[in-house]
Amino acid sequence: MRGRFDNLHRINALDPARDFEEIHRLTLFHEFPWDMRLAFNLAFNRSFAVPRVARLLVATGEILRTPRKRADDTGIIMYEILLNGLDSARGRLALRRLNDAHRGFDLDNGDSVYVLAALVVVPMRWLQRYGWRSPADHEREAAAAYYREVGRRMGVRDIPSGYAAFAEYLDAYEPEHLRHTPEAERIEHVTRDLLRGRIPGPLRGAADALIGALYDEPLRRAYAVPRPPLWARAGLHLTLRIRARALRFARPRAEPLFANGIRAKSYPDGYDLARVGAATGGPAAAPSAHGSARTPAAGGA
Repeated sequence: MRGRFDNLHRINALDPARDFEEIHRLTLFHEFPWDMRLAFNLAFNRSFAVPRVARLLVATGEILRTPRKRADDTGIIMYEILLNGLDSARGRLALRRLNDAHRGFDLDNGDSVYVLAALVVVPMRWLQRYGWRSPADHEREAAAAYYREVGRRMGVRDIPSGYAAFAEYLDAYEPEHLRHTPEAERIEHVTRDLLRGRIPGPLRGAADALIGALYDEPLRRAYAVPRPPLWARAGLHLTLRIRARALRFARPRAEPLFANGIRAKSYPDGYDLARVGAATGGPAAAPSAHGSARTPAAGGA
């Protein structure tokens, strides 16, 4: 029987500068699937509070009209790239869909670097606080190397090198750029339902308070979300810490996330990767013969 720390031993035996895709796949699909998917939601949410990003998303309109499809499209594209590899035929197709979604928009390079930084740093900080174990240094560095390469293939310039540099960039960028706008508030209202779906059924009645507790104070100010009551903040923290402790002594996953294909509510009959995001009115939320096959369509990032 596999041991709880077998994947960690495997990760630590790899080189994050060379094997960053394999390490990041183990982190996301094997070790922390629920945590990483929630943390990606929170990372994208932070980018929506950047005024230029919020204005562009509201102007293009799709995030307001069909937030579920937009989230599913973003999630499918991002997971397809990692699941199949940057240099695989399907990974290259997903990257083309990502670049197509951004083509024709005057994106600020600093904002694009910030989105990459959020995708690197926010999940690792979540795992540090609520993961069943702390992320290994190899996992942090692999995440940084992976998103640096994704950004490079998207034409993003001046991307930080290494986890510490990404964290420094994020921490310096947010005080100046994460602030309230009417557009950010509108986006939060329509995307809140996506986070409600992450709340366990018995707690759905307290979903709004718990979502507010998932946000930190800078994000709450940017979205004009009131500070949640103490019971929500303390209860959420305690529940997540108990969960982490229980998982530490649980058996490892029998099979990875998406072992049976990526599934999304927007594509109940499966999706054609070559057309995912084709109806998008604006850029995805990433920095927001193989390829045309229909695939069993996970929720968005």
